[in-house]
Amino acid sequence: MIRENLQEVENNIVAACERSNRNAGDVTLIAVSKTKPIAMIEEAISAGKKEFGENKAQEMKEKYDTLPKDVKWHFIGHLQTNKVKYVVGRAALIHSVDSLHLAEAIQRECEKREVQAEVLVEVNVAGEDSKFGVKPEETENLVREIAKLSRIHVCGLMTIAPFVENSEENRWIFRKLHKLSVDISSKNIDNIDMNVLSMGMTNDYEVAVEEGATHVRVGTGIFGERNYAV
Repeated sequence: MIRENLQEVENNIVAACERSNRNAGDVTLIAVSKTKPIAMIEEAISAGKKEFGENKAQEMKEKYDTLPKDVKWHFIGHLQTNKVKYVVGRAALIHSVDSLHLAEAIQRECEKREVQAEVLVEVNVAGEDSKFGVKPEETENLVREIAKLSRIHVCGLMTIAPFVENSEENRWIFRKLHKLSVDISSKNIDNIDMNVLSMGMTNDYEVAVEEGATHVRVGTGIFGERNYAV
């Protein structure tokens, strides 16, 4: 079933790219495997998937240590500074940097391990109290501060849109994040790229792709409903 679900999501991404005159090769599908057992991830790997997303640092570490090393892990959850040690050196991309304090903790861990970290700045476009992320109007300042950290490279922006039944309700959020990335890119800040736009999940990834997402994070659409009791 996972293989069929993956194919369906990939087909939907291709169709969304066609509707918006984009190249489907420019969109990366991240299979969100949080709470899912190793066996299900192995099934997705056997179907050709190599990019997975986790939102708990220790769970990602355990899966990283167990599964093949050619798998790319994306850390997509809220990252506490005391959990940075589990993520640095394992995550190909940290999607959820939302403060200078966290960025500095990542910098220190990178120095310790003599590695670099690729990160995205998380933006709370919708202004939801329940979500993490910097305000849109504060994003450029945070980006400029993180740019000064030698072992961190900001690759773009990320947002988590509200859960909605009608994905069209989130279109303005994705459009606003895309515009913000274009604005920041135009400033030509050293050590900053705005090549990555991580936005869109199971309920709205097609709209996100139409609005410029380069990475979409799909869990339920691939693996089925999550088991929160795990």
